[in-house]
Amino acid sequence: MPDPISWSLALPYLLAALAFGYLLGSIPFGLILTRMAGLGDVRSIGSGNIGATNVLRTGNKKLAAATLLGDALKGTIAVVIASQWGPDTAVCAALGAFLGHNFPVWLKFKGGKGVATYLGILLAMYWPVMLIFTVVWLATAYLTRYSSLSALVAGVVTPIALALFGQWQTAELFAVMTALLFYSHRANIGRLLRGEESRIGGSRS
Repeated sequence: MPDPISWSLALPYLLAALAFGYLLGSIPFGLILTRMAGLGDVRSIGSGNIGATNVLRTGNKKLAAATLLGDALKGTIAVVIASQWGPDTAVCAALGAFLGHNFPVWLKFKGGKGVATYLGILLAMYWPVMLIFTVVWLATAYLTRYSSLSALVAGVVTPIALALFGQWQTAELFAVMTALLFYSHRANIGRLLRGEESRIGGSRS
């Protein structure tokens, strides 16, 4: 890619990376896999979400795991391919993949909540902090048994950890993505505040 200082030359590459990431991220693996398995439209059950957590409500753990893997890998692949043209295109592709998963145009902008794609992007951009995210998620889940709260706490820790490692550009990206993560979990946050959020295992507080 041309010197990023020359914005007139760099902009087409950045926009192409954003669009590429968005198209890849908008592939609705949860919807596709459940339909292929003959389980109908996953949006008609549970939370109506297309992510792995809602796919798990079909009772098919393997399908949920496949959805989780697919949603993560589309973020990883977008970054790996776009990084061949430099860190700026990688950042644009990462943001595009996250936006594509959460707001896919094919599904009237009603997608997933972005945790798996967030994690897949983090794996590609700076894997040591992916391990920190995972540890924080597991610790929070163990203490509270709230999956949504675990994702939000780990999301807050992620840009801070990236900054501490000196990954400033990536930290800025994940600060934006964490804000979007909170937006996509706004209903969960409301239920957490009211004490109505389902815990891991099915019980409520």
